[in-house]
Amino acid sequence: MATLTQSVPSSDSYFAALAVAERRALHSFFDQHVVEDDDLGHFAFDEGDYNALPAHLASRIVHTVPGAMLEF
Repeated sequence: MATLTQSVPSSDSYFAALAVAERRALHSFFDQHVVEDDDLGHFAFDEGDYNALPAHLASRIVHTVPGAMLEF
């Protein structure tokens, strides 16, 4: 599930998206990505939303938080 932040200065939207990604990664098997967007600034993106990460999103990833849940 992609989480969108409101239009705010770039550094503010980056840190807001990073906080969302870090929180979600704690309870996810999937990596959480911070994606840069010209219109939205930055947003958090869950790798589990798609089977394969679309190229148009993969090329705009600026940070990745690994999923923290382990499968036993």
